[in-house]
Amino acid sequence: MARIEISVVVPSYGCIGCLEELCARLDKVLREIVSSHEIVIVDDRSPDNSWPLVQSLSQRYPEVRGVRLSRNFGQQLAITAGLQAACGDSVVVMDCDLQDPPERIPDLLAEYKKGYDMVLARRIERSHSAFRRAAASAYFGLVSRMTGTAIDGSYGTFSILSRKVVNEFLRFSERDRHYLFILKWLGFNSGSIEYVHDERHSGVSSYSLGRLLKHAFSGVLFHNAVLLNWIMYTGLLLTCTSFLTGGFLIYRHLTSTSLPGWTSLAVTILLSTGVILASVGTVGLYISRLFEMAKGRPIYVVDTECGCEATMSKVTRS
Repeated sequence: MARIEISVVVPSYGCIGCLEELCARLDKVLREIVSSHEIVIVDDRSPDNSWPLVQSLSQRYPEVRGVRLSRNFGQQLAITAGLQAACGDSVVVMDCDLQDPPERIPDLLAEYKKGYDMVLARRIERSHSAFRRAAASAYFGLVSRMTGTAIDGSYGTFSILSRKVVNEFLRFSERDRHYLFILKWLGFNSGSIEYVHDERHSGVSSYSLGRLLKHAFSGVLFHNAVLLNWIMYTGLLLTCTSFLTGGFLIYRHLTSTSLPGWTSLAVTILLSTGVILASVGTVGLYISRLFEMAKGRPIYVVDTECGCEATMSKVTRS
């Protein structure tokens, strides 16, 4: 296979109205900055039946490759499938909705050539709703405090990675993953650029509130076992509180003849029961992830491919 300078990985879900414009703009930009490139579109079993369009694009643009997953595995695993398929010396990852402007890839590449292993793009203006921006800010602030590591929520998936970083990324076997958290964990020399987050070209985001909450919680569980530590701290706090409360009740019993009410007892029981159930549930979530990894199933499955004499196997890493 001929050497490819840059691969662009695009996970696609619900973006049938964006793909034509995306490929046209990507092809124009990449032809101006490198002598060889490829565009890898990963169809995460999109409900809008965009695969025929991906096949058509691969025929019109020789550099376009299509990878269709057997079912919907989610954006994070679609990115992983794209990185596995990419052959370039460096790999750009971006969303399919054109909120990440292809015209900023030259800026990513220029910064990358300064000697960085990867370059991330920071959104100085975001087109998301005020609620989503506030929720994201609160989430990343909470994760930063929980983990003791500063995490800037203004970074998205728009980035460029060296082949070394891609190879190390693909060593991760977790099913529940977060693209940025993996890159931060890898810790390679990283640069950044700033850009304005464009409006979505067409369609609506596939991330409902429920999906966002699930992804956020998975990110916390992926990052480390901090919730288990919090359970221990909560238990110690309740133990200390129980000693103080017990001492107070003994004092009241010895110094007062009045019978105490049942309100405090009921509140204490409800509080302790809720903490116990939440603690057991949290431990269960960690155990369930161990169970999923122990089964050894592939983290995604490829159904079919098109374009550029694709060589990716049908069933990949587990």
